[in-house]
This record gives sequence, C-alpha cells and structure tokens, in this order.
Amino acid sequence: MALGLQLRRQVLAGLLLCLCVGRWAEAGKVLVAPMEGSHWLSMREVVRELHARGHQAVVLSPEINIHIKAEDFFTTKSYAIPYTQDQFDSIMKGRPDEVFERVHFLTRFWETMATLKNVSLFFARSCEALLYNKDLIRDLNASSFDVVLTDPVYPCGAVLAEYLSIPAVFFLRFLPCDLDAEGTACPNPFSYVPRLLTMNPDRMTFFQRVKNMLYPLGLKYICLVSLTPYERMASELLQREVSLGEILASGSVWLFRGDFVMDYPRPIMPNMVFIGGINCANRKPLSQVCTAAVVQSVLPVEHIIFFTKTTVQGVLLCTDLSGDFHLSFSSSPSVVRHIVKVPPGVQ
Repeated sequence: MALGLQLRRQVLAGLLLCLCVGRWAEAGKVLVAPMEGSHWLSMREVVRELHARGHQAVVLSPEINIHIKAEDFFTTKSYAIPYTQDQFDSIMKGRPDEVFERVHFLTRFWETMATLKNVSLFFARSCEALLYNKDLIRDLNASSFDVVLTDPVYPCGAVLAEYLSIPAVFFLRFLPCDLDAEGTACPNPFSYVPRLLTMNPDRMTFFQRVKNMLYPLGLKYICLVSLTPYERMASELLQREVSLGEILASGSVWLFRGDFVMDYPRPIMPNMVFIGGINCANRKPLSQVCTAAVVQSVLPVEHIIFFTKTTVQGVLLCTDLSGDFHLSFSSSPSVVRHIVKVPPGVQ
C-alpha cells in the first residue's frame, strides 16, 4: 500500500514538472532564410542538427536556385522570382574564365563593378519578390516562428525578421564595410586588428596601420551599390526611416564561421559566438593516390586553390608539377582547369 502511494506521488510529481516546464521544453519552429550558393551548404548542416534535436525548420527558397533542394529534415516554402532559369544561370555562374584574361587593371575594375551591380540587382529583386509576397508573409505570420536563422551577407533575412518581429540568429563568416562590428556595437580598433585581405601582420608598422585604416574606404562604394536597396525596402515595410546598421543591431546571436586559429584576435561581444570548422562538417577524405601525390609535392607547391564543381573552375599554381599530382587532382571532386607557373618571388 505504501509502495503504491509512493509511486502515485512520483507520477503526480512528474506530471506537475512536465506541466510547469512543458512550454519551455517544446521543440522550436525555425524559419531559415539562407543565402543562395555555397553559403547554404554550411547552413544546411546547422538545419540538419536542429532537426536531429527535435526542432522544426522551414527553409525559404526562390523557385529557381542552385543548391537549396527539398530534403527530409526541413520543409521548403518557395516563392517566385522575376527571372528565368537561363537568366539565373547567366547571373550566378557568369564567365569563370574571365579571371584569367589579361586585361588592364581599370578594365578589370569596371567589369567587376558591372558584374557586382548585376548580381546585387538580382538579389535585391529576389528579396522584393519575397518581402512583397502578401500571401507568403501572411502565412509566415500565422506560423508563429520562434526564431529566424539567416546569413546577413544577404540582408533580406534580417529585414524579414524585423518585419515579422521575430528574433534573428545570424550565421556568417564576416560582413563587408565592418557592418558586423556596427551591428554588434563591438569595438573595432583599426590600429591593432589587421583588416581582411590587407595582408597586414598583427604587428603593423605605421604605414601598415595607415593602410589598415584606408582600406575599408574602398569598400564603401561596394556596400553602397549592393546594400542600399535593403534599407529602402526595410523603410517601406516598417514605415519609418531605418538604416541597415539598425536592422543588423536587432540580431540576438551572431554565429561566426571562424575562430582565432584562422583569424587574428579581436574584441568580441557576449552575443558573438565563434564556430570555426563548421564549413568542414561534411568533409570527404582524399584517396590514397591523391594523398601520396600531395605528400610528394608539398615542398614545390606554393599555392593551391580549389573550387567546387558548382563553379566548374579550379586553379593550381605550382613551381613544379608532377604528372601523378596532376592526374590525382584532375580526378578529384574539384576540377583542375588551369596550371600556372608562379614566378620567383611571388608570395
């Protein structure tokens, strides 16, 4: 009798505990607004893990895309974009061999700017097709999502999260024009933290520090061209003037696909989390033949750059190249298309 009473008390206590914490222990609903292209490949692993932990993920994707395909661990909500498949392929894939054409610097610069404008216009129009889709927005509002997971390098997801009044989690490598520092209100000392692509060391001379301060100014034009449309859309939807910095400042958590092994140490804020290595979550080992070729050729090889099959482009720069090495990599998942001799003294 005493044992039965004790069991009843334990059962009642368990039920009471479930009732008390049930709404906090429920699986969440995650709205995923990814960046098209290779950015999605890393985010997909996060979505897979969220599903494994019992969360429900809904991924927004344009009807025409490269990598975002239906899978069993998330639901897809698609929306129409004002482009045909041929136009989409032309914009996204472009001409990869252009980078190897020998042209004047200014010619290359203006061609790059023209390409940037076309790509930026494409993404901006795709974002408009999403944000001004009344039926889709109504459906998203009714779905009561707990959080938006998005890559802020494509600010559409950040604008959408603010429009729907849903907390945002940003998943990124970095943002141009130091927008990540602005969005997190993080100290950003130009004199001490080398800027990306400047090739400055962590112990800079005076002139390197000057270069470190001037370098971001050249990126302002790129940000002006590519990001201004999102400020306009955000202002229209929120019915108030708003800057992109304000939109990004609403991010609850920033997940940076980097760490201080790869990057120089810098100030961080409490909501900045470094998850370096996640890009390699879905890695594949090299074959024994390929590994042997790498070991044999590790000393003469100076630069090796590989791109995935989606870009249909690979580059291999060597001072010396054995036939076995070329054969091994030519049959690998990456495609070796160009072999260039590096002149002495090139770093």
